[in-house]
Amino acid sequence: MKKIIHTPNAPAPIGPYSQAIMKKDMLYTSGQIAIDPATGNLVEGDIQAETKQVMENLKAVLAAAEMNFGHVLKSSIFISDMNNFTAINEVYATYFDEATAPARETVEVANLPKFVNVEISMIASL
Repeated sequence: MKKIIHTPNAPAPIGPYSQAIMKKDMLYTSGQIAIDPATGNLVEGDIQAETKQVMENLKAVLAAAEMNFGHVLKSSIFISDMNNFTAINEVYATYFDEATAPARETVEVANLPKFVNVEISMIASL
């Protein structure tokens, strides 16, 4: 049986999906964008601030499932401009120990929800 994971500390879904789904010991997060859950507004302007908000949203979803970034097996990063890769990576790297960092892909896409610059999803396991 799957368990729906929801926390008010991450943005509410903007469509027919859950923040995350837990199945046995596996957690599948939906993609997070830079919406501040306290205000419902997008964090805009600076790609590093945007990335930090995305990671904080994911941190809240992981915590709701009683997990942390150490449980993450794989991340998927979607960005609107590959020229932002280095700046995004600098922020992303602060959330992981490089020796045990998860598998990952980073893909440039034409558009993202609300025309943000970065969206990240994760798979984690207990």
